[in-house]
Amino acid sequence: MWRVGAAHPFPMVPPQLLQLRALGIGRRKRSASGGGSARHREEEALGIGRRKRSASGEGSARRWPGAFWAHLMVLATSGFVPGPGPAEHTATMALPALALLLAAGLLHTQASPSTRSFQLDYEHNCFRKDGAPFRYISGSIHYARVPRPAWRDRLLKMYMSGLSTVQVYIPWNYHETLPGVYDFTGNRDVEAFLDLTAELGLLVILRPGPYICAEWEMGGLPAWLLWKPDIVLRTSDPAYLAAVDSWLHILLPKIKPRLYQQGGNIISVQVENEYGSYYACDYGYLRHLLGSFRALLGSEVLLFTTDSTRAEELRCGTLQGLYATVDFGPGSNVTEAFGAQRHVEPKGPLVNSEYYTGWLDYWGEAHASTSATVVARGLEDMLQLGASINMYMFHGGTNFAYWSGADYKDQYKPVTTSYDYDAPLSEAGDPTEKLFAIRTVISKFQPLPLGPMPPATPKYAYGRVALWKYADLLDVLDVLCPSGPIQSQFPLTFEAVKQAHGFVVYHTQLPWDVPDPATLGAPPHSICDRGYVMLQKEYQGTLERDGQTTLHVTGRAGDTLDILLENMGRISFGANTSDFKGLLANLSLNSRPLSNWLIYPLAIDTAVQQGWPHAALPKSSSGGRVGPAFYTGTFETSGIAWDTFVTFPGWSKGLMWINGFNLGRYWTCRGPQQTLFVPGSVLHHGHPNNITVLELEGAPPTPLLLFLDRPLYNRTLGCSTMATE
Repeated sequence: MWRVGAAHPFPMVPPQLLQLRALGIGRRKRSASGGGSARHREEEALGIGRRKRSASGEGSARRWPGAFWAHLMVLATSGFVPGPGPAEHTATMALPALALLLAAGLLHTQASPSTRSFQLDYEHNCFRKDGAPFRYISGSIHYARVPRPAWRDRLLKMYMSGLSTVQVYIPWNYHETLPGVYDFTGNRDVEAFLDLTAELGLLVILRPGPYICAEWEMGGLPAWLLWKPDIVLRTSDPAYLAAVDSWLHILLPKIKPRLYQQGGNIISVQVENEYGSYYACDYGYLRHLLGSFRALLGSEVLLFTTDSTRAEELRCGTLQGLYATVDFGPGSNVTEAFGAQRHVEPKGPLVNSEYYTGWLDYWGEAHASTSATVVARGLEDMLQLGASINMYMFHGGTNFAYWSGADYKDQYKPVTTSYDYDAPLSEAGDPTEKLFAIRTVISKFQPLPLGPMPPATPKYAYGRVALWKYADLLDVLDVLCPSGPIQSQFPLTFEAVKQAHGFVVYHTQLPWDVPDPATLGAPPHSICDRGYVMLQKEYQGTLERDGQTTLHVTGRAGDTLDILLENMGRISFGANTSDFKGLLANLSLNSRPLSNWLIYPLAIDTAVQQGWPHAALPKSSSGGRVGPAFYTGTFETSGIAWDTFVTFPGWSKGLMWINGFNLGRYWTCRGPQQTLFVPGSVLHHGHPNNITVLELEGAPPTPLLLFLDRPLYNRTLGCSTMATE
């Protein structure tokens, strides 16, 4: 027999011996730790502070979809030129053992066209697709972070990079926005995305959760689960399981016809996600999910789990009936890492379901980057062992609107709007040096698709756009909260007033005169996540989770006190995913509690999507430049609407909409991200584009935006009172 992972195939050598040789192991006794969790080892290797998640998938035998030649014709007629990648390989190549095994399998064990299967081969330590040995090289892409008009461009670039498979998360909260209210339209049309992958000849490894992490708001779990305050997430809690079952009965029937065994292109499905890193270690929960997935998807689909290489996480995250895979990055010892997988899966294919090509960014920290050379070297080391690999991320995209999550490591760490991830395809979908380094490695193990790599999409620097102040936020509460406020003796959380994202205003009055500065304060960890304080509509300052929690104020009895609370993203990883937002405890004045609150849940996006404030009458604003306020303006594109980036010289922190589309948060003072990505698909040409900005702390004296043809990172433009050039 030929063995996966040997440097050369040797007939009749026992498979176990060759596998041990491939791993550099003399006897099969393996430390399950694998040198620490993927998260911590990766942080040490990259010199940063966090982990990342996604699934696995890739194939080695190239499929040529009929539509692919049409794409090549489009490329040929649109001025596309080959990128600086390696020469394409179509002749005989010095393939390692798995590729030769694949070739032999394709020649001798090809299944009949009517038989489609994707299975584990424990005897030969590989996957088998239609009976033939198979290894995938995959990349992660999140359809929720990529504008729908760009899906085809990103997927085609992944295909032309040499990938045969993509790995896809499905964020539950992106589709079930309220209990029993589902949205699978537009950018949320996951079925259309999956159908497009099939059209382009890509296989899919699906990760439907129900929890996904992904640095996504609340790890993909819906915030409305927290309407039941004592719910225990990701466990056998009956309330949680009832919601999960209801969701899976909606989602998985959409998936089943697209399974490989049913004629589709989904070769495997992950159950939950890195469950071993969750404190609960509830095997009953995993068994419940396994039963639900089997009942709804059938007995033939390959189900798997993904965890770090730490022994404890593999113990709690794996379950009989689910094939256990691991995740680790380029800083890890490959032999030790796969040795950890061998501890729980003595036989079967070696799989790294999350090979980290880069890292995420947090507000206030440097832009993360990982060497292309190091990433390529680690990829080659794994491919030489015959392993199947998914690269996380291959294309990161953007956390538009309020979808970015957060971490908690000693303090709350919100994730930036950009999810560029220093990935092979940039946030805007452009091929990078890292992509071509990876492509060169892949070419050593299997032929690359014929044809050019699509180039970067055109970008345009539209230049300066002047804005003007429309209104202070407190002056337009009737528009932003048309249902009116909720009365409560003490503050209520976002969840209690059924507000998932965005902002809530808490309004009360000073109960007594405060002639001398008094301390307005909140208990520790009760400001979630930032509170912008106004007294008599005058901005006083900001209270912040794990930061400043007191301000000094003066006033008279009856003066209005308003706090605008911002949800900066729910924690997406660890034990704190029950991350309630808003005022979690009462504010006090000189330690005396305040009471009698009016609470305004704001529907800003609804108003902006309906054309406000551009469709409203001009509103005069006598307030100053500081504090939460709306600014508006328009600009026109010349000819075609191209992708662009917008920067905020002299601005502080806020959000921006163009033509009703929420581009996400900017935080000029804190960085590292200084620009927001503006997809050309949200722009109009031939008539004006409407800009709306909600600035939360303070705008420059001359409010203007600057549109560039490139992103800016690791620059703090500052919060000066004068706009910079």
